[in-house]
Amino acid sequence: MVKIAIVGTGYVGLVTGACFAEVGHTVVCVDNDPKKVAKLKAGGIPIYEPGLAEIVKRNVAAGRLRFTGDTADGVRNAEVIFIAVPTPPQPDGSVDLSFVEKVAREIAGAMTEYRIVVDKSTVPVKTGEKVAETIRRYNKHKVECDVVSNPEFLREGCAVEDLMKPDRIVIGVTRPRPVAKMKEIYAPFHAPVIVTDINSAELIKHACNSFLALKISYANALALLCEQSGANIDDVVQGMGLDKRIGRAFLNAGLGYGGSCFPKDLSAFIHIASQLGYDFRLLKEVERINADQKAHFLKKIRDTLWIVKDKTIAVLGLAFKPNTDDMRSAPSVEIIRPLLQEGARIRAYDPKAMAKARELLPDIRYCQNAYAAATGAEALVICTEWDEFRNLDLARLHKVMAHPIVIDGRNVFDPKKMAEAGFVYKSIGRPE
Repeated sequence: MVKIAIVGTGYVGLVTGACFAEVGHTVVCVDNDPKKVAKLKAGGIPIYEPGLAEIVKRNVAAGRLRFTGDTADGVRNAEVIFIAVPTPPQPDGSVDLSFVEKVAREIAGAMTEYRIVVDKSTVPVKTGEKVAETIRRYNKHKVECDVVSNPEFLREGCAVEDLMKPDRIVIGVTRPRPVAKMKEIYAPFHAPVIVTDINSAELIKHACNSFLALKISYANALALLCEQSGANIDDVVQGMGLDKRIGRAFLNAGLGYGGSCFPKDLSAFIHIASQLGYDFRLLKEVERINADQKAHFLKKIRDTLWIVKDKTIAVLGLAFKPNTDDMRSAPSVEIIRPLLQEGARIRAYDPKAMAKARELLPDIRYCQNAYAAATGAEALVICTEWDEFRNLDLARLHKVMAHPIVIDGRNVFDPKKMAEAGFVYKSIGRPE
């Protein structure tokens, strides 16, 4: 088994490190945040991801997984070092690579013998060349090093499953030497391995996320046509999805995409293309459609309630998607803030994200469950499709609300059942 260091313990780094340990590798996870390292050492998990806490606990106990704040410790005790630090967006759409550069310098400074350095962070094409150049420049011992691109394809909410059962493994290299070791790392996962040059590997990640964002925006554009024509978006995308060339995944109409990946990666890909001399107008339109979807939903709320000032509105779901507590670019924020500005009173509930939501939305009331949020509400708005919302007792929900109005941004409920239960029900792209 392989000795591995993971620098960065966010969603990607912590899940990757834990799952590598789960299949038998020896892993040290490195982070520059002393509070996070202390929490992990004490058995705490800084993020919510189904199944992750159990895997971390099991592998720490087995001695295959440990945590440190010292990058040099990781470099000394690993054959392969993964860089999994944030690559946040900048105002012009480009990516801030300062964290990647800093870690590359730290690795270079600690290297005394050959190491494989793997870029796991989502980075623009040609970043691998810069990382290799940085390591050569700051490695005072002048030892050999191979830089590899190994993009991640993890979905928050099911990241453990995605890593343990991947569709494919992409390995980008400049020479054959690191390939065998990378294949050894991923051998327990039994997935197809694609070996490319570094630039191609880096481009694959942005190309994938941008295409998936395109599918979501396409479904949302179709939903608007359905609303205007009386068609049903559920039927339309089912008919499309059965075509093997298209597939059903990522064709769910709703409030649009959010989170830390799609908005950032799409913007970055547009900027990358511009830097390379190509105006990616198709992806610019995807961005516009996604932004317009929130405005369309807000209009639906206003049209239904007429005046939102002084009205109590319940919001179910705050995280950008179910099975995570991540509030980054969450559509709920873009829905709630304008309603607050117009004088609405917001009562909200989310199974996992309320602690993080308080930092972004301090002026709303947080409730212990969906029924508490709905009590006395003149409308209920759904922003995240948690499974527990699908199983709500509609009779109880109807009873506690001041007015039985549900405006569903994720098409959680069946319109016929909502009508039978006595609700005024509005959804996305479906006839009332």
